[in-house]
Amino acid sequence: MAVAAARTRRIRISLVVGALALFALLYAPQPVLPQIAESFALSPGTAALLVSAATLGLAVAAVPLGTLSEALGRRRTMIASLVSAELLGLVLPWVRAFWLLVGLRLVQGVLIAGLAAVAVAYLVAETGAAAMGTTMGLYVAGTTLGGMTGRLLGGIAGDVLGWHGGLLAVALLGAVCTVLFVLLLPAERGHRRQQLRWRPLLRGLAAALRDPVLYAPFLVAALGMGAFVAVYNVLVFRLTGPPLLVPPALAALAFLAYAAGTVTAPLAGRLADARGRVPVLLAALGVALLGLALMLAAQFALIVLGLVVFTGGFFGAHSVASGWVGVRASPDARGQASAVYQFAYYGGSSVGGVLGGLAYGAWGWTGMTAVLTCWFVIAGIGVLLARGGSGQVVSGS
Repeated sequence: MAVAAARTRRIRISLVVGALALFALLYAPQPVLPQIAESFALSPGTAALLVSAATLGLAVAAVPLGTLSEALGRRRTMIASLVSAELLGLVLPWVRAFWLLVGLRLVQGVLIAGLAAVAVAYLVAETGAAAMGTTMGLYVAGTTLGGMTGRLLGGIAGDVLGWHGGLLAVALLGAVCTVLFVLLLPAERGHRRQQLRWRPLLRGLAAALRDPVLYAPFLVAALGMGAFVAVYNVLVFRLTGPPLLVPPALAALAFLAYAAGTVTAPLAGRLADARGRVPVLLAALGVALLGLALMLAAQFALIVLGLVVFTGGFFGAHSVASGWVGVRASPDARGQASAVYQFAYYGGSSVGGVLGGLAYGAWGWTGMTAVLTCWFVIAGIGVLLARGGSGQVVSGS
């Protein structure tokens, strides 16, 4: 029993470290987008393609890599994914052509997908579904820590060393986390590899897509993440532009709001285990909406407060929704269901980030907020419609 508990702790720690590296690399350009826009004479929406390209690559590759991992092995897939993405991350700061940067970020997103798409399936198989809310909460806390640390480090380094230095600082952080991930991640025991034959693998994917209940967490992933990335993509432009004119280094401190997710993600997971997924998920979406409303203020302090509330609500919702997929999917479709969730999550990031930027450019922060509010309302309606299926599906049911 003590050995099993120690192994579970090691799995959780390794996945938290891996998630930290993943999110730091994925959103590395975000805090230095204004400097990139100025350097290449770009609009905010065009500069944001550096973020959307990576999330698009991840979204496109999530389902194929998640499906292939059933045959190649989940641990092997995750390690190869993170190591190759990190190596590319160390190259990016030295690239001087914007569209080459966009293309390489697309490739980096494809590489990262192997970890993002497989992590949930690995966690369920290796730690069990009984405390999946708590486990997923810890994993999502790792993603928030990576997002916060990467953005904060990149923003501060970028203010001193330029956007090249910002990207390099994040890549070096990712390198340390990648080494720890490879050393700590245990070999898988709870998953039996399938033969590399497309028909049975695609049957698992079809099973995940045929379950109507899973469309609720997929909807939360797509619309919630789209809204989240839209806010963070344009946040620095709003803070550093008139009338606020906040210095870039101080504006980067706003990314400390990510710390809210490290608290709310595991908390929401534990509450979902105890009280049920649907009420906790709806409450988290409501908290995110409250944060959006607070950010309508024109005062820096209120914007940061709203960002903290918004971030906490979003990551609470993401924690519950991703855990819902892990326990709802049947064991032979778990990897594919997890991959589809990641497709929705990062596809929403790519599309939502662009649409949010366009809405901000056309109608300002207030208009963008109205659009994002509609997205959260639609996600909440989807959760309500699926509330009868928020429990676990057991094998053979």
